[in-house]
Amino acid sequence: MVFGWGKKKQDEKFVVKTPQEKEVQLSNVHKIVAELNELRKSQTVSEIKHLRNNTGPLMDDLMQIGNVLDKDNLKVDDIDTHLSTIVIRGKKQVIDVIKKNVVYLPEISSIDDAKKLNSLLNQILKKLGDVLGRQTRVIHIFAKKYANQLKRNLEVMNNNNSEIHNLLKNYDFEQSASDEITNTLNQIKTLKDTHLEKNQKIDNTNKSIQLLDEKITLIHNSIGAFKLSENYKKYLDLKNTLDVFSTQKSKIKNEVDTQFTKISRPLSRYEYGSALDKEQKNLLTRLIKEPFEVLIPQNKDSIILILENVRKGISSGSISVKDIDKSLSYITETEETLDNFVTQILEYLEKHEKMKNDLNSLNPDELVSLEQELTKNTSFKEDLQLKSETFQGEINEIDSKIPQLVSEIEKKLRQFSNTKYTVLLH
Repeated sequence: MVFGWGKKKQDEKFVVKTPQEKEVQLSNVHKIVAELNELRKSQTVSEIKHLRNNTGPLMDDLMQIGNVLDKDNLKVDDIDTHLSTIVIRGKKQVIDVIKKNVVYLPEISSIDDAKKLNSLLNQILKKLGDVLGRQTRVIHIFAKKYANQLKRNLEVMNNNNSEIHNLLKNYDFEQSASDEITNTLNQIKTLKDTHLEKNQKIDNTNKSIQLLDEKITLIHNSIGAFKLSENYKKYLDLKNTLDVFSTQKSKIKNEVDTQFTKISRPLSRYEYGSALDKEQKNLLTRLIKEPFEVLIPQNKDSIILILENVRKGISSGSISVKDIDKSLSYITETEETLDNFVTQILEYLEKHEKMKNDLNSLNPDELVSLEQELTKNTSFKEDLQLKSETFQGEINEIDSKIPQLVSEIEKKLRQFSNTKYTVLLH
């Protein structure tokens, strides 16, 4: 409280009113907000204008008090000279502040005018409050009749200014809520536009999937027709024959491996201790690891030479074995079966190669191409289905978010409307 005035606490009676309820389409919310804004603006300007008109005469009174006080000598001739100086100086400060700051109030026709009025009254009351606070004893003791009038005027002015401030504060709060509603409406519009866009993408994707389904069906039919052709049957028969024939390789290979296992130890020792050229060394290594792969006519003489050298090594003792006679017997046995192995392997390889060539001549390139096309289009379809599911997930998210935003709009409408609005989406 400054200079003894301040806003007195008044008894307030609250009347609980049941709000009116009303349903409104979402598309009409913007119009309702604009109408409420205009109504609130008009009401605020009207109320502040009324307060301004109540405050204006008080300003006139303050000017009048200043003029009268300026001519009143406050009987300072009857008091101590030192005290007289203090009173005259205090009186002059009060009069100067009134003359410099107390002005006619501007007319109110807009919110901007109201804000300027609020700022002006704040400034006037602060200046008056400061000077009267400093000179409170001078005024209350030597200008008591002015003190009471100043107190009454300033108390009313302060209350009016507080009401103006609260009205503007409420207006700004409601304007902020209005802006938030507008922003939320824009969010909903953006979400709805996105919803339409995603739906269109789903439609386009589904059309593409339908075209792919038709294409895949045609490819399946073509594959089915191809597999019923005579050439394809011949291809399958020959392929089965080749698969069966290929099992002979294992039989021959097992026989060869079994025989060469008997002499694997002396062969390995010969590989380790002999000085062979690179070609012979390579042949010996392969003969030890995979004899089936090297038993061909062009290697026969070299293999016999290797076996004979091993025989000599065993006989001379340069290649140590547990049982010389048995090892030499196995060498002889291997040499005796060599021709048969080479012949079997050669016949197998030649026949296998011929069957492969015959099979390649019937190779179903068209079927391979169709199956590749089927794989490619099936992959495209799966990608499109995944995209469609992603779009649908985004649509579902929008469908859940829009009602939340509508609920926020309903809550904000209640902040500056006595009507309880229920906003309908459809």
